[in-house]
Amino acid sequence: MPSQLPLRFGVNMFVPGSLQEWRAKCRRAEELGFDVLGVADHLGFPAPFPSLVLAAEATERIRLTTFVLNTPFYNPALLARDAASTDRFVDGRMELGLGAGYVQAEFDTAEIPFPSGGRRVEQLERTVTTLRRLFEDPAYEPRPAQPSGPPLLIAGWGDRLLRVAATHADIIAFPGGWANASGDALQLAGAAQMDDRIAYVRGLLGDRADSVELNLLVQQVVPPTDGASMPDRFAPLPPGAEDLPEEVPSVLVGSPEDMAQQIKERRGRYGFTYFTVMEYNMEIFAPVIQALR
Repeated sequence: MPSQLPLRFGVNMFVPGSLQEWRAKCRRAEELGFDVLGVADHLGFPAPFPSLVLAAEATERIRLTTFVLNTPFYNPALLARDAASTDRFVDGRMELGLGAGYVQAEFDTAEIPFPSGGRRVEQLERTVTTLRRLFEDPAYEPRPAQPSGPPLLIAGWGDRLLRVAATHADIIAFPGGWANASGDALQLAGAAQMDDRIAYVRGLLGDRADSVELNLLVQQVVPPTDGASMPDRFAPLPPGAEDLPEEVPSVLVGSPEDMAQQIKERRGRYGFTYFTVMEYNMEIFAPVIQALR
């Protein structure tokens, strides 16, 4: 059943650069019509919170998000302080994206123990409940600009994490597939696998199903000139999908009009209304936004 929520489009930034380059990229994202600018949270990428404050200084309307924080890296009380401070400094334009973390090599580099998947999900839930409790306390300082704190986006794929998201999130984000055990490779989901995940979440959401936004991270945007061969950075397609990559939910292929139609189909079939592309696809995807508006 298609959602009645409006379409939104985000771009996830992760390429380091100078201050001038960062400001220019943020302004360009806003000019192209994106609704949300995200900053990834991986070692080797820019730090999310200062990047978002600088993005707010360079732009006027675009919303700003951590997409998504590696939550086990953060103490919940300190994260609450950073999120509330950032929300104030960006005039309430912030959304707080959280994930359970999945790249073991980053934990090793940071000399942080890499817990089991279940333990990481438990840490995520403790963090979420701490954030909610602190932001709802009228005596808490620093006060976020938004009365109950930034809207919470929770991203993931597995049952345990999606249960947490269905209970607590304002936005549930699907990465388009799942990572292997060490987190160094992503396996893209086919249509039937995405159907299963959406049905699972909707069953958990119950009465909240019409008010919780569903996000899809678009893993690749392939214009007609590239259709004959997928870029090297593209994650492996599901078996049998090599000849019809446009049928993979997290892949868009063809002209802007073709991709706009694929967006409409994913909205109708799965209920996605919020689509995020990678920074390297920002310019390629912009005509799709225009085609849909």
